[in-house]
Amino acid sequence: MLVVLVEDNEILNHHLTSQLKDRGHTVYADRSASSSLQTIQKYPNADAMIIDLGLPDFDGITLIKQIRRKEISVPILILTARSNWQDKVEGLNAGADDYLTKPFQLEELLARLEALVRRYQGFSHSVIKAGDITLDTQAKSIVYGEKTLDLTALEYQIFELLIRNSQKILSKEHIAESLYDVEGSVQLNNIEVIVSRLRKKLTLHSNNKIISTIRGQGYRFELEAK
Repeated sequence: MLVVLVEDNEILNHHLTSQLKDRGHTVYADRSASSSLQTIQKYPNADAMIIDLGLPDFDGITLIKQIRRKEISVPILILTARSNWQDKVEGLNAGADDYLTKPFQLEELLARLEALVRRYQGFSHSVIKAGDITLDTQAKSIVYGEKTLDLTALEYQIFELLIRNSQKILSKEHIAESLYDVEGSVQLNNIEVIVSRLRKKLTLHSNNKIISTIRGQGYRFELEAK
């Protein structure tokens, strides 16, 4: 999952970024509304945004309105220390999708993010099925037929990204931007290597073409996922 985080508190920003990355997510973290606006325009296909309402240059409500005026449809989760219902309603009316009141537990934050992303991508629960393939986004496991695939972390991340966007073409650039690697950014030529390994592991279970290469454009997961 590629997440854009907007939180001006340095300590909370650092902890959230570290914890999300530890869970295998890619995070672009900002501490001001203006810088985050530039980030989301650079990565409009981000899976989700986390926006704190109290930002130093202009407030989170204004930021959300600007994002929606630019017709960027990323799911937005508000972080707020404000507990009154009027602020929550204002945030939702501005274009946010959910809110979480500080202080919060990381597990609740992750669960809300996962639910937002599923809803935007048309999935109602954490298990995604495509043909004989079952992917559990919470367990981070993939079962093909009756056998669990033995995948590396990056192989799983690419597979989940492709199946979530089934029957859509994803460019190598988009895939690379969406991946988190503890050793640093993922190079474009490494995407080819990882996809090739994925295909080999899939063909151990079936000869059906599941991941296609669309010349000059990227990759496409061929099965319908639901």
